[in-house]
Amino acid sequence: MRQSSDPVQERPARPLPTERPAGCPFDPPSELATLREEDPVSPMLYPDGHIGWLVTEHVLTRQVLADARFGARADLVHSPLPRAGAGGSVRRPAPPGVFSQMDPPQHTRYRRLLAGQFTVRRMRLLADNVREITAGRLDAMERQGPVVDLVEQYALPIPSLVICELLGVPYEDRDRFQHDTEVLMRMGTSREETIAAFVAVQEHMAELVAAKRAEPADDLLSDLVNGDGGLTDEELINVGGVLLAAGFETTANMIALGVFALLRHPDQLAVLRDGPGITELGHADPIVEELLRYLSVIPGTVRVAMEDVVLGGQEIKAGQSVTVSIPAANRDPEQFPDPDRLDFGRPVGGHVAFGHGIHQCLGQQLARVEMQIALPALFERFPGLRLAVPPEEVPMRTDMLIYGVHRLPVTWEPVA
Repeated sequence: MRQSSDPVQERPARPLPTERPAGCPFDPPSELATLREEDPVSPMLYPDGHIGWLVTEHVLTRQVLADARFGARADLVHSPLPRAGAGGSVRRPAPPGVFSQMDPPQHTRYRRLLAGQFTVRRMRLLADNVREITAGRLDAMERQGPVVDLVEQYALPIPSLVICELLGVPYEDRDRFQHDTEVLMRMGTSREETIAAFVAVQEHMAELVAAKRAEPADDLLSDLVNGDGGLTDEELINVGGVLLAAGFETTANMIALGVFALLRHPDQLAVLRDGPGITELGHADPIVEELLRYLSVIPGTVRVAMEDVVLGGQEIKAGQSVTVSIPAANRDPEQFPDPDRLDFGRPVGGHVAFGHGIHQCLGQQLARVEMQIALPALFERFPGLRLAVPPEEVPMRTDMLIYGVHRLPVTWEPVA
């Protein structure tokens, strides 16, 4: 491993690698492995012209995400991926309630209010609802018969229904918020499209907040609206929007991409089908944890140095953005032997698919429960499930901020 204090100008700054190896949709860009071996803290060119840093080692990724000297403030970080308006120089503070783009003490206040809503115990209590929703989607697939798009019929509806139920959002509104979220997650959308989608989400959440204030129900959004947290309507609207989008987008892609990976790795699919099965809900499960590590649908997380910091032998100047590559960290051979192999026998733990530190994903236990139920149930109902198209024809989400598949056509032999 190279430990360098060379001036940035002696090592060319390059954009975040995003091009995956041909024919290997589950592997990260090969350039990440080269950087991790030769230059784990390397100069990076951001889409707006900022020169910052890219971190590709597992140990350094955890260090950045756990170190209070690296902040997450929206008005200070530079986006590592091209987004609407990324070419401009104006960056603004996160709107009230968008806690993922804040530092303590603002972040701490929101995190404390929400942490009690996403406990392991509460997620396990939701398991019966997840099972019911999953069974309903399987019944619908069976009625429709092969061929179906697994994303549309299974991977997306399950987390969407669950987060709607948890927050108290009418499920008939799903097309509305899913469309707006997709626009916000797509790279290269125009500034006008992005603003329109953001405003639409806010208007939707404003209607829901007003409804929960007028007629509270037994759901998370009602608890926040009518609780003693002192949140303003603007805060409630933005907190609700963050939770709604985060509650289905990543999990839907993990389920769909996970099924694709299982179908392409029959030896590991056999472990799911014939092995000891999924671990008890609420406990770390080797199959789910290995899929989270291996697939790593979040390409990177960005922080900003709040002061001069030495990281891996490289001096980071205050104000420089630092992007940690989640896929590179989760394929680091120093942490995971033979990291490019999907292996359900691998010891559980250590991956950073949900991040690390104070910003670690609030809904990670819910995502685990959904995957623990949805994946085995699918193959139990359709043991002969297979791709309905050649694997190279599966459209990948290379144009989105979260990786996955746009569609996954599957088929099976119907029961006579």
